[in-house]
Amino acid sequence: MEYDAVIIGTGRVGLPLGLSLAKNGLKVTGIDINEEMIEKVNNKEMPFKEKGYEEVIKKVNFEISSSYLVIKNCKNIIITVGTPLAQHIEIDLQFIKNVINKLIQFLEPNHNIILRSTIAPNTTEYIKNYIEKETDFIVGKDIFLSFCPERIAEGKALEELEKLPQIIGAYDNESFNRAKNVFKVLVKDIIQVTPIEAELIKLFCNATRYMQFSVVNYLAIIADNFNTDIHKLLEIINKDYPRPIYGKVGFCAGTCLRKDYGMLNEYVPYSDMLISAYKINEFMPKFLVDSTKKYTEIKNKNVAVLGYAFKRNSDDTRDSLSPKLVRYLEREVPQNIYINDPYVSTLENNIGIKDFINKTDIVYIVVNHDLYEKYFDNIYDSAKKETLFVDLWNVSKKNKIFFTKE
Repeated sequence: MEYDAVIIGTGRVGLPLGLSLAKNGLKVTGIDINEEMIEKVNNKEMPFKEKGYEEVIKKVNFEISSSYLVIKNCKNIIITVGTPLAQHIEIDLQFIKNVINKLIQFLEPNHNIILRSTIAPNTTEYIKNYIEKETDFIVGKDIFLSFCPERIAEGKALEELEKLPQIIGAYDNESFNRAKNVFKVLVKDIIQVTPIEAELIKLFCNATRYMQFSVVNYLAIIADNFNTDIHKLLEIINKDYPRPIYGKVGFCAGTCLRKDYGMLNEYVPYSDMLISAYKINEFMPKFLVDSTKKYTEIKNKNVAVLGYAFKRNSDDTRDSLSPKLVRYLEREVPQNIYINDPYVSTLENNIGIKDFINKTDIVYIVVNHDLYEKYFDNIYDSAKKETLFVDLWNVSKKNKIFFTKE
């Protein structure tokens, strides 16, 4: 069977893209090494939470396998494998290099390779040079290559894949046009840039959001030092004011924001705003624990942590800061730590709130799930009157991070 596109890496970036392309008329297949992923997708089940795709996957013709043989029957190869940061702020190319090494065995003239995952500056250049070194193909002549970054927010892929302008970074017009022919079934607004421009655009988006969080998180720490609360101050500052302070207080992590700053920082030898943002955002779990001790002891207390995913209404726990909070709490030797997240079914010790809230001394609300906002009054009413709430995201709408029922 001939395919219009094959998606290599059908995770949280690749699978929604493949399903959306199939929904819009392309013949698409996928390649992945995760056997559980393959089984679920081929049984028309979403392996993770992504709004709207539970219905889409049942309607479209999209299957995945672990075999690269399908590449011989495919025009466009879209790579969406992970691009982690190694130790000591070093770009880790192992996953994408492994894919390229397998891909090379099946490459033929006129194949079009599209890099989709977030990549560091000059990675497209590296892939181009590596392929030309290991094969007889010349990019732009025999085969084609582009970087087409995704800029969707997890949980909004179905909407944003068909809404956001698509940036295509290519060395030559033919590579651009071939990538455009893939994405034009999703969006009309397609912008041609160079590969380095596309790489920087994606990284600048994530780095800026990461720094915005760090600014407000830093202000929260300062406000706490003066025994006042950032939520109250922000509400007053931003009321009918034409130059508001943008951003929210909260845990800022995840597989993009927690690492992508390093893809820029690797290129400088000194501390900078990116490193400062990293330090501030990573400090927030310890800030919560340290500030809690101004109000009560943690030792021998029953503690609850509400929220374990890395972001609102997601089941994705990768690079979440909640586990870091739990580790800091463990250092204080509490009696029990109860963990709840209604979206994370794979979480060990995931306990229903009603099973522990009435015996909990400290409640940390560290992810702003809709369900926590909806049922906060029930949680609040069920808690003991002396229970300390630590509400980082202002889920309670009380404009306080630290408060008790009393």
